[in-house]
Amino acid sequence: MHSPHDPYVRVRGAREHNLQGVDVDIPRDVLAVFTGVSGSGKSSLAFGTIYAEAQRRYFESVAPYARRLIHQVGAPKVGDISGLPPAVSLQQRRSTPTSRSSVGTVTNLSNSLRMLFSRAGDYPPGAERLDSDAFSSNTAVGACPECHGLGRVHRTTEESLVPDPTLSIREGAIAAWPGAWQGKNLRDVLDALGYDVDRPWRELPAEQREWILFTDEQPVVTVHPVRDAQRIQRPYQGTYMSARRYVMKTFSDSKSQTLRAKAERFLEAAPCPVCGGSRLRAEALAVTFADRTIAELAALPLVELADSLTGHGDSETARVLTEDLLARISPVTELGLGYLSLDRATPTLSAGELQRLRLATQLRSGLFGVVYVLDEPSAGLHPADTEALLTVLDRLKASGNSVFVVEHHLDVMRGADWLVDVGPKAGEHGGQVLHSGPVAELEHVRESATARFLFDRSPVPVREVRAPRGQLKVGPVTRHNLRGVTAEFPLGVLTAVTGVSGSGKSTLIGEITEDLPGVGRLVGVDQKPIGRTPRSNLATYTGLFDVVRKVFAATREAHRRGYGVGRFSFNVAGGRCETCQGEGFVSVELLFLPSTYAPCPDCGGARYNPETLEVTYRERNIAQVLDLTVEAAADFFADTPAVARSLATLLDVGLGYLRLGQPATELSGGEAQRIKLASELQRVRRGHTLYLLDEPTTGLHPADVEVLMRQLHGLVDGGHSVVVVEHDMAVVAGADWVVDLGPGGGDAGGRIVATGPPAEVARAAASATAPYLARALGTGGSQSQ
Repeated sequence: MHSPHDPYVRVRGAREHNLQGVDVDIPRDVLAVFTGVSGSGKSSLAFGTIYAEAQRRYFESVAPYARRLIHQVGAPKVGDISGLPPAVSLQQRRSTPTSRSSVGTVTNLSNSLRMLFSRAGDYPPGAERLDSDAFSSNTAVGACPECHGLGRVHRTTEESLVPDPTLSIREGAIAAWPGAWQGKNLRDVLDALGYDVDRPWRELPAEQREWILFTDEQPVVTVHPVRDAQRIQRPYQGTYMSARRYVMKTFSDSKSQTLRAKAERFLEAAPCPVCGGSRLRAEALAVTFADRTIAELAALPLVELADSLTGHGDSETARVLTEDLLARISPVTELGLGYLSLDRATPTLSAGELQRLRLATQLRSGLFGVVYVLDEPSAGLHPADTEALLTVLDRLKASGNSVFVVEHHLDVMRGADWLVDVGPKAGEHGGQVLHSGPVAELEHVRESATARFLFDRSPVPVREVRAPRGQLKVGPVTRHNLRGVTAEFPLGVLTAVTGVSGSGKSTLIGEITEDLPGVGRLVGVDQKPIGRTPRSNLATYTGLFDVVRKVFAATREAHRRGYGVGRFSFNVAGGRCETCQGEGFVSVELLFLPSTYAPCPDCGGARYNPETLEVTYRERNIAQVLDLTVEAAADFFADTPAVARSLATLLDVGLGYLRLGQPATELSGGEAQRIKLASELQRVRRGHTLYLLDEPTTGLHPADVEVLMRQLHGLVDGGHSVVVVEHDMAVVAGADWVVDLGPGGGDAGGRIVATGPPAEVARAAASATAPYLARALGTGGSQSQ
């Protein structure tokens, strides 16, 4: 046992993922930053080893029954860790939050607001006091009965059901109807009912159109099918079902995801006519506080919500409850999120915003003596907001906690007490601790990729700005916080869109669509996952896996056994391991705890059955090939052109360290985005393409940013246009044109503050970006920090 006074967390012999038997000592009660190029092993050390071990010990202490489950889940591969306090993880979870989850539920602010309305709201005369549950749209007592608390109802309109009214029913005017026999049957039934199925839809009388699309009647008639030469059909009894009825039934009842998605295309979501989109029952909406309903307060940006609540504590109860609410709102606004409202749905937030919300909630939790492990809290943050983040991390430390952060942002590294640099490169060329100690001492570590960026103060070399080949005009846009904004994007150059969080950057580039004049082909590359389950992975997404399966099916042994291409897929019965159905993992359900995945007890994670694994190509079976990194696979398949080209583009965007079979669920948003970019780059491009990228440098070490930018500048040199939303000032400084939004976030933003070449925007007085851009260009301010 370590002595209770040992001030260090001591890790010995860590071998998780690519870690090469790492020994490292990190002091407690400090802000320690883990750095290194993408894929170097820093997350394996911080999350896979230190946090995983803390969690395992916690499970062992709380629940004896959890012990056998821990044996299934497996402890991290580490010799020993001493001096480890309990840990709280704030990872950028890739899970998909539901639409019922919101800023208010993540921060628990909704609970406090409901309590305030229940205990201190102004009720109509004679109304009895409601419980706080009655103010929640997620409970049966609170939800509007019409829309079940969703705030929107799905309905069909003639426009959605019949997109082209020049067609006749026989020609398929009613696009919402099913295809094949079922659709023909409905048409024949209409014909038998006496409707003209050969007249253009728009020439049919209004009341007929109304009945055909919206009736709830289901008349039964005898249909005499038209004889065709192939077969003679007998008359049959056909039942009519209106287009709306068919769509609604399919949408609510169908087990097929594809059919439901198709039905949804013919539905329009509209605010619920009963609650007006507020999701609540009338009784709850009759109660006010500060002259507003709970729905009105939940729709305000948090900064304004705080203003509305201030000074309204008429009673002692109201005073205590409003003070509690204000104290909870303050860390959220401090982290630059004051533009969010409580009713904003979680799926519309970026990973960085969501993690900072959780961080703000932790500040109120009053825990001490724990280690917080954070995953790039600066992701998606404008440099102006990063300073506030450092203040918050220091506060967590000051309350007696250790803060371990995986981070690429140089300012966060400079603000650390201790730096653990992992490398020297990615994948099997990484996994060693190059430095663990005070920040300044990293300067002399020769093999560190981080040192070069952390201590080199020379400004970004100014590139000759390219001349545009035309303009793309977007707008006027009125959406979210943009009010009639018009922007011009030059074509044939690299444009950076900048601005503080919530200033409207993503909203603006979301308005760039295929049908704008000047856009040849539009390729949007976002950070949404490339798949929601461990079944989808790098190889399946890029199409690589199809070629690899063909290679295996073409081997002599596969021919001898009669194995086709399908035998080598882990998604269908045949070649896969049936215990885990080809997932490689089985889900372990823990009482009261989130379910975890454990390697499949039969195939040990290989995904295939033993017979399939007996077939080898160049002495490797299919599972071993899926386990290769992109870099290793590039050598292995050097003479298979279709595979080699795919792998080359993945190497070009800096993903050489990923394994071919790495499940989509393990990839970060930035990695998913670069995989999509690589899939685009491997296509042969002709003509002009406009690439839109939303924060492509998220999760990238400065050394990897250089690799990525070389690719993007290469696309522009090849005659294409690139627009990036970006916070990394080194990238912005190297762009040809900048569009800066602001000046603030939410209602304080949504305007174009400055536009022009980087050097010009760096001098713009009203811009929050200018001082940081000037620093990157070496033209302004002291090189402080």
